[in-house]
Amino acid sequence: MSWETAALDLLAAGAPTPLIEFPVGAPGVTLLLKDESAQPTGSLRHRHARALFRQAVLDGLITEGTTVVEATGGNAAVAQAWFAKRLGLPYIVVMPGVRGEERARPVEELGGECRFVTPPLAIYDAARQIEGHFLDQFGRAAEHDLAAELFAQVRPDWVVVGAGTGATSATLGRWSRDHDGPGARVVVADPENSAYFPGWTLDALDYATGMPSRIEGIGRPRIEPGFRPDLVDLVVPVPDAAGVAAARLIREVTGLPVGGSSGTALWAALEVVERMRAKGESGMIVSVLGDAHPRHLTTCHDEEWAIGKGLDVREYDAELRRRTGS
Repeated sequence: MSWETAALDLLAAGAPTPLIEFPVGAPGVTLLLKDESAQPTGSLRHRHARALFRQAVLDGLITEGTTVVEATGGNAAVAQAWFAKRLGLPYIVVMPGVRGEERARPVEELGGECRFVTPPLAIYDAARQIEGHFLDQFGRAAEHDLAAELFAQVRPDWVVVGAGTGATSATLGRWSRDHDGPGARVVVADPENSAYFPGWTLDALDYATGMPSRIEGIGRPRIEPGFRPDLVDLVVPVPDAAGVAAARLIREVTGLPVGGSSGTALWAALEVVERMRAKGESGMIVSVLGDAHPRHLTTCHDEEWAIGKGLDVREYDAELRRRTGS
């Protein structure tokens, strides 16, 4: 068996992640959380990494011994390092800022190498200068298998997800359009400072805010190439404090220490619930739960962290409990 054949076998889809029912106070409306924290590396980025590696192997860009390079941090780096280790490939990730053990350790434990660069936006040029294959998750934004898996499990009316590279919302929208007729409508939940909501509203793909998101994993200061506004039915702007409050409620209900991206998606999903309630509609909504990790206990689940970020969740917590009856 060739290395490429063995690699593609290792990059085959895994077991489906579970769906968790979440309480809503609207008769006839069901809200499910698609729990991507059940992935081997604990996040939706696992699918992104698998898709990027698989496409690069198919295109002949990654072969036996190729050094794989990326400019990123967090869940994406961990997932990519996991796949690189399984494939026996060197992995180098360029991260923004100064070295932090909390960021570096999970990658280095998987055999990857972390390099830190300032200013933050210099990571892309730094990664391109390293000999090897630059995965370029924002430039390539390979489509992954979430849509096929989800729509084999249930037939939702709405699917809600955050946007980082834009690949997930594009994958969901394209699958729904091409395989399911009118199918499910796709909602992007967008945090403060992100370019996706204003860019989608203004139909301006070159829109940029130039400001970073406080919500880890989603929100971008510019609209990335992988975002397809024509495949998105609705973009919901979500206050950061609302996303944090919703992340805490998810933990309260499910026990999962999710990040702010999952809370942001939940808040947007509950906005859809309110629209359906007002119109007397029934149906199913699926909200993608991007990750869950103990590190979030020291960020969005910690009140001192929230105060330090200028986030007051009390008003949003009260509204969440009104909407869900929690």
